[in-house]
Formats: sequence, structure tokens, C-alpha cells
Amino acid sequence: MRIVVVGGVAAGMSAAARARRLDEDAQIIVLERGEHVSFANCGLPYFVGGEIVEESALLLHTPATLRAALDLDVRVGNEVVGLDAEAKTITVRNDEGEQALSYDALILAPGATAVRPDIAGIDSPRVQTLRTVGDAVALRETVETGARRAVVLGAGFIGVEAAEALRLRGLEVDIVQSASHVLAPLEREMASRVTAELDRLGITVHAGTTATAITEAAEGAEVVLSNGHRITADMVVLSAGVSPDTEVFASGGVDVERGAIVVDEHGRTNLADVYAAGDATVSTDWVTGIRRPVALAGPANRAGRQIADAILRPAAARRIPAPVGTAIIRVGELTAAMTGANRAALDQAGIAYETLHLHPAQHAGYFPGATSMALVVHVRASDGLVLGAQGVGKEGVDKRIDVLATAIRAQFTAADLIDLDLAYSPVYGSAKDPVNMVGMVGSNVIDGTLALWHAEQWEAIREDVLVLDVRSVEEFDAGHLPGALNIPHTELRERIGEVREAAAGKPVRALCGSGVRSHIAHRVLVQAGFDSASMSGGMNTLRDVLGTDILVR
Repeated sequence: MRIVVVGGVAAGMSAAARARRLDEDAQIIVLERGEHVSFANCGLPYFVGGEIVEESALLLHTPATLRAALDLDVRVGNEVVGLDAEAKTITVRNDEGEQALSYDALILAPGATAVRPDIAGIDSPRVQTLRTVGDAVALRETVETGARRAVVLGAGFIGVEAAEALRLRGLEVDIVQSASHVLAPLEREMASRVTAELDRLGITVHAGTTATAITEAAEGAEVVLSNGHRITADMVVLSAGVSPDTEVFASGGVDVERGAIVVDEHGRTNLADVYAAGDATVSTDWVTGIRRPVALAGPANRAGRQIADAILRPAAARRIPAPVGTAIIRVGELTAAMTGANRAALDQAGIAYETLHLHPAQHAGYFPGATSMALVVHVRASDGLVLGAQGVGKEGVDKRIDVLATAIRAQFTAADLIDLDLAYSPVYGSAKDPVNMVGMVGSNVIDGTLALWHAEQWEAIREDVLVLDVRSVEEFDAGHLPGALNIPHTELRERIGEVREAAAGKPVRALCGSGVRSHIAHRVLVQAGFDSASMSGGMNTLRDVLGTDILVR
């Protein structure tokens, strides 16, 4: 049996390696048009920044090592330029010209290409990308030959990592982002923390604007922005997203959807014995059902493995799971991570949800080094099913998002999170882990014990409610919402008459630092007959959403 794999790295190499482990007799050919078939593409920014010192550390395998270990016929510098599904052949172009290559099973893992926006001057030699080892080497050489200023176009994961890497090398760095904030999948309140950390690092963010032209100036390239701002740079890093690299295969009859290859639950395309995996395929989101490519290494690796199973032992092959979309990034001293759906995706899918904000410490507060993280969790309004989660903090974020990703895959509700038996020691966590706390808050919301209001509602409701700030007098004086009444939560029971008089029949909206004390106040108010709600995440979240300019001191 001849299995031909088009494209290496994550999906392609996982498929080829698994196929060999299942069938020692199969002829397995891997075609890679680039120079490297197996490299650490997620490590490229860290090579540019100097944290990964040697280029060789990025090279996981070579054709020679793959031949020795797995008897794979890996051919680099071979580009597939045609597909004839009826004849079961592909056309391959290399230094010797074009040749036809037959297959019994064909696995397409072409990946994606960098989007090149329609910007005047985008083909300037100063514009570079960061997709391959060669790109990383070229960027590093540019830095080491005297570059002092860089502009990064795009603030996705690679763009932010590239910006941080260049800043670590001492460059002045500006990020240009068309969306309203960096890392567009992050909720606004999470992204504001990342932006503040980028600012602390000395990286300037230009959000809600785009580059309209790149011109040559006496001091280097000049990047012209749609808001009229001009930035001088020695190098421009293009990180404006990716597009599935599927044109050749679509021309050969493979069904595509908005450029991405359509596959079934076993990676099969519409053509017999043709499979596909990785960044170039359409996935159906586990939470929302929205169809889109998911450019993540984990799902690509797993899909490649499962396609090999579908080809070589179909009766036992498991379905390729719908992705949850778990991702993580380091930004300076912070970690930002996400899993499942965000507000935008839930709104698009028409799913009713409740949003929870928590600010727990990564371990016991009495143990030295405790620091808080920000968590945002969405649960289904009807039953508390966990739909999505995000976290930003210095420590402990990765652990909690991984647990919540598992909960989403297992279709846990908020109540299920309460019962998770998670590892505890004061050094590592709390007896009520942040994930348990998410469950408690979510369960309270779903069963009506807790009603929430959100910082985004402030402007719309400020004239129609009494805001009750239950923090201490000192905290209140340091910054509070205009018109808020301050009664510390420990005094509320004795001063409930003041609330009744100030509210004059209006609903009461309580808030504190993080939502804990206002929850206590809410329970007092409800049982005293008030229409009450507690601000989700308290002042910590309010500052992330609205900033500090609105606060009275």
C-alpha cells in the first residue's frame, strides 16, 4: 500500500508516523515543499528573541532521522501542483521538473499561508513573516545586523509573541491591530490586562487601526496607519492571519468551504481515498457548532494520528473530535489562556449564557507569593453547562484552563465543578480551588441564589439604580463610581434603613473589590426585600472594562 502525505510538521508527520507504527509494510512517502519537514513552529518567536539559542533546537527530525526511525520516504523541496483523483495520482514539482506520483491513500496537510493584506508597499524587502525556520533565521539576522525599530502588523498569538521577542532584543516595537484589542479571541476585560503588560514591556499598541501603506523614508520604512499616524521602522513583521493553502486541491475536485477543506469525522474528503487534516481543514466547534479552521498544533497532531487509524484499521478508528480551541500565550510576566467559546461566538450561535468573573489567588493566600488571576467563565443560562473560560495572571492560569477545557469536553455543568477533587497543598492551590469556586458561583447564579450585574451595564442603568459599594471606607475613597453609596458589608445589616432610604424604590446594585463581599451583601438585601444584584468580578473587573477615568476619588 502506498500512502502519500502532502505536508509535514504537525498533522502530516503525525499521520505518517502513526501509519508506520500500524503497518510495517506500507510505502509511506511524505512530500514537503519547504526545507524542513518537522520543526518546532511554535518555538520560532523564542528563537528570534534569543531564548532558544541554536537553530538546530527547532529541528525535530530530518529526512535521515525519519528514515532511520520509521522508514519514511521524506522528500523535501517537493511541491504538489496537481491532483487527478480519478487516476489516483498527484503531480509533484521539484528541481528535476514535474512527475506524476500514484497513491492508494492520499493525506493532505498543506497547512496555511500568511495573509498578505492589500497594502501599498507590502512587497518591500523590509516586510518579513514568521512561519518557517528560514523566516525566524532571517528575522534574527535582521535584528543582529542593527535593526532598532520594528512594527508588527497583527496582534494574534504569533504577532504578540514576535513583538515580545523583538522587545527582548532591545528594539522599539509597535503593534498595529485592526480589532479593538490585542488577541481578538480574548474578552475585552482580559485583553486590557495583556495590553497593560505590553505597555509595561515598552511595546506600543495601536488598536482599532490598520496599515494603509509602507513607504521608504530616509530613516527606514514608514508605516502609514488609517488613523493618520506614521511609524518609522527598520523592519515590519507581517502577522495578519493565515489562509488555508488549498487552491491546488480545490482545483482537483476537493470540496472546500471558504477555502478550507471539508472533511468528515474520520478526515475523509469528498474524493475516494483522499483525507485531510490540520490548518487547511474545516472544523466544527465543540461548543457552538460554528464551522471554521482551527490553526492549533494539538488538534492537528491528533487528527493526523486518527486519519492513519481510519486508513489502516477503519473498524477501530475513533472519530476526530470537534475542537474545544484551547490556547495559551506568555506575555511578559503574564499568562493568558482560553478554552471553549467567547461571548462573540456564543452570541453568533444564539446560545443564552451567564458570564462569571472571579479573581482568586493561584494558591493559599497565607502562603508567601500568592497573587491573583482573573478568570472569565461562560455557562449556559438554562443549566450551567460550561461553555468557555479565559484566564490571565502571573501563575496558575494554565492549570485552571486545562481543567476547564477538560470540563467542557466532558460536558460538565457548573455544579459538577464544585465536586472536582483537585490536588491541594498551600504551595499549589486552595482547599476550594479556583475551579471549585467557579462551580460555586455558577451554581449560585443558575439556581437563583446569586444575581449578577456587569460593568458593561453601568452607563445604561446608572440613573435607574442605587449602586451600593460595600468595600471599606479606605477602598471607597481610593476610587468609586459616581453617586455610589458606601456601606461596608460588615455594617450593612445595622444600616439597612439607609439603603432603603437612598434607593427610594429603585433596584440596588452591589459591588466590592472582586465580588465576594457584594455576594454577601446581595443575600442580605434580597432577604430584606430589595431587587438586588452583585457586580460580577467587582471593581477588579470594572477597571478592566471601563478603565479608571470614570472613578471619583
